[in-house]
Order: sequence, then C-alpha cells, then structure tokens
Amino acid sequence: MEYRTLGASGLKVPALSFGTGTFGGKGALFSAWGNSDVDDARRLIDICLDAGVTLFDTADVYSDGASEEVLGAAIRGRRDRVLISTKTGLPMGDGPNDAGVSRHRLIGAVDASLRRLGTDYIDLLQLHAFDAFTPVEEVLHTLDTLVRAGKVRHVGASNFAGWQLMKSLAVADHQGWPRYVAHQVYYSLTGRDYEWELMPLGLDQKVGALVWSPLGWGRLTGKIRRGQPLPQGSRLHDTAQWGPPVDEERLYRIVDALDVVAAETGHSVPQVAIAWLLKRPTVSSVIIGARNEAQLRDNLGAVGWALEPEQIARLDAASDVMPAYPYYPYRTQEGFARLNPMPV
Repeated sequence: MEYRTLGASGLKVPALSFGTGTFGGKGALFSAWGNSDVDDARRLIDICLDAGVTLFDTADVYSDGASEEVLGAAIRGRRDRVLISTKTGLPMGDGPNDAGVSRHRLIGAVDASLRRLGTDYIDLLQLHAFDAFTPVEEVLHTLDTLVRAGKVRHVGASNFAGWQLMKSLAVADHQGWPRYVAHQVYYSLTGRDYEWELMPLGLDQKVGALVWSPLGWGRLTGKIRRGQPLPQGSRLHDTAQWGPPVDEERLYRIVDALDVVAAETGHSVPQVAIAWLLKRPTVSSVIIGARNEAQLRDNLGAVGWALEPEQIARLDAASDVMPAYPYYPYRTQEGFARLNPMPV
C-alpha cells in the first residue's frame, strides 16, 4: 500500500481508506448502504489491515451512531494499528442544538463519538458540512480547545464550498488555531466539479482530499450498462434519489470508456475508476466502501499498478463536462494551465 501525507500535516495515510457507512444498518437516510454487524466488520477490517489500509472513516450520523459503535467494537484491542476519521455537524435529533457545529454541539458531539468508538482520541475530526449559523471563529476556537485537550489530533472539513474553506483557513492562520488539513469531497469520473475550484485551492493551501463515493454513487461498479435495467441487489434501488445526479448519456459514455480500459489492463471497471482518481492532484486517500468481502477485495485491486497516460486521456475525454462560470473561459488544458499550474 502506498502512503501519502495528509495535506500540510505530518500524518501519513494510505492511498485507499475504508468507509464504514455500511456498518450498523439503523435509522433512515444513512443506513441503506448496509448492515454489517461487529463480526462482519471485524472480518472486513482484518482484510483491510492485511492490505495496509489503516484509515477508517465514519460519522456520528451514520446509522444514528451505530456505525461508530460497530467500528469501535471491531477495532478493540488494536486501536494503535488504525487511524479513525469521523465527522459531525449533520442533524442527530430534532432539538434546536442537535445539528450544526456550535461550541455546545461540537464538544458534546465529540464526547459522544469518543464513547461510541471506545477510544480517548480521534485522529481526524471533520465537519460534515458548513454551518452558516455559527461564526467561523467559534467553530475554530472550539476545535483548538479539543485539540489542546487531546481529544482530536487533526481537523478537516467536508463538502465545503471554496469560499467557506478559504475563510476558515484564513481565520485559523490569523488566530494561530489548527487549520483544516483535509477536505472530504465527492469526486469521481461522473462528478468532476471538484477540479475547478476546490482542487486549485487544495493545491495552494495544502489541503488533502479524502474522496467519498469514488464510484459515482454506485454507478461505476461495472454492473450498469446502456439499455439494461439496474441489476437486482443494487443499492441504487434504495439510494439513487440521494446521490449526486449525472446525465444518463454521459454516464454511458464513461462506462463505455471504462470497459475498454478494463479490457486492456485486465482490471475491473471499479479498479480502473479508482486508479484514475489516485493519479489526480491533491488526492490523499480514496475512501472505498464494501458490504461484503468480494467487493472489498475487488476495490483493493485498484493499487499496485497504474494507468497509462493515453488511457487516462481517454477517460478524461469521456468524462469531460463544461464547467460553470468563471471557469469555462480557461477550460482548455493550455488556457487553464497558464493561470492555474497543477501537476498531472
């Protein structure tokens, strides 16, 4: 397994990490992905550790806290071998202080996550979304308090807009508070919006990307084909309405290109899609998910090899989309590179 530095921190994270949204199976919105119990989770974590995957990502809202509970039980006795990333900020109840990242909510949410995880520290705490009702200064001062208390070691954001992330970084720098070293983002061949603002920002500010849903909300598993119905058992039957949208014809164009590259490389469609992401600038780790051992082992096959430049170019072309203003005037490689130099 390749290990990469997480943003401007000194923390080394594996190129692939494991998302535990499939653990628990309680609640409504964030429970439809799977229902792995402790024994199932322990087996999946064993496979991950054998492959060098040491970072496990969860959130308090996944399965109403059950994901954290199952993860904590499954790693008991080997906490020193793993890195735990969790998130908070989305609603955990109907009360006025059950959502957001106010000082009151944030301190309580971290203490609750620590109890569920059965640990006394979180390696990476990420805000699940920007809280427009709480001053940025209050949020960052609270994060500083949690870091100084030893409850949190690194902080990050998730699903922030560019201005929200940049404002937070500027305030942190001005006050000498911990700055976000990671940004957990949606990024895939079907969703490349990240590249136009957040990627250049990440490069400039040294914020590492942790990629969620690298298979485009289950659309790049290799099971979806032009003119064919969704296969039985696909989680898209239950979760499609919550996922990032994608134009149907563009999706089929991407899948066609993936099929060709998969045949050339001898790798599966998901492996090719993840391998493409691993070559993108700012990507520190790609979060893979699996409801069973077969899915996990297939996703793990995305490392240890690399796509050829010509194959990457074909995937780039198949997934290309016109960006929004003010990015489209410089959308050509030459025009954009002159103003926004990025490694490739």
